[in-house]
Amino acid sequence: MQRTHVLRSAAAAVAAAALLAGCGGTGENTNPAPATPPNTEQSQNPEAEQGGHNQADVAFLQGMIPHHEQAIEMSRPAPERAQSDQVKDLARQIEAAQGPEIQAMSGMLRDWGVPESPSDMHGMDHGDMGMMSPDQMQRFGQAEGAQFDRMFLTMMIEHHEGAVTMARTELDDGQNPEAKQLAQQIIDSQRAEIDTMNNLLEQN
Repeated sequence: MQRTHVLRSAAAAVAAAALLAGCGGTGENTNPAPATPPNTEQSQNPEAEQGGHNQADVAFLQGMIPHHEQAIEMSRPAPERAQSDQVKDLARQIEAAQGPEIQAMSGMLRDWGVPESPSDMHGMDHGDMGMMSPDQMQRFGQAEGAQFDRMFLTMMIEHHEGAVTMARTELDDGQNPEAKQLAQQIIDSQRAEIDTMNNLLEQN
């Protein structure tokens, strides 16, 4: 009788152990691993990473191209019509500097897929940028000798002052590093030329 009780107890213990082993198991954990979070450090503005541009940059270049073109138009007749050798030299200097700047500005706009001329160009106020009106250019085209010298210097000072104002606006509002560097270059070179032209006016 006692032997039977012991056997039953042993059998119960084995069964319990088997049940526990079945419940615990040794299978792999099937819970999914936490997902790797997306890379949130990627730039939200890839254009800015590449030096991008904003509307102020576009307006600066689109406005400065015709501005430079008029300065070259004013400078080209100087070798034949100016009296002062200093005025002739200055005109050559202006043409030599602003021609490559026009090419650089055109290249930037082309790279950005932007036209050189804004759609509202016809409404531009020439006086706001120091540009000469058609009437002024017509009178200038008739000047020669000392009169040409004085008109060239007076008009080009005003023209340069307009360019400096435009360039300062670009430094304040622009984004593109290359355009801003060009703006600073224009300020430095044209302020120096303004000083030279004022000195020449005092001499004549």
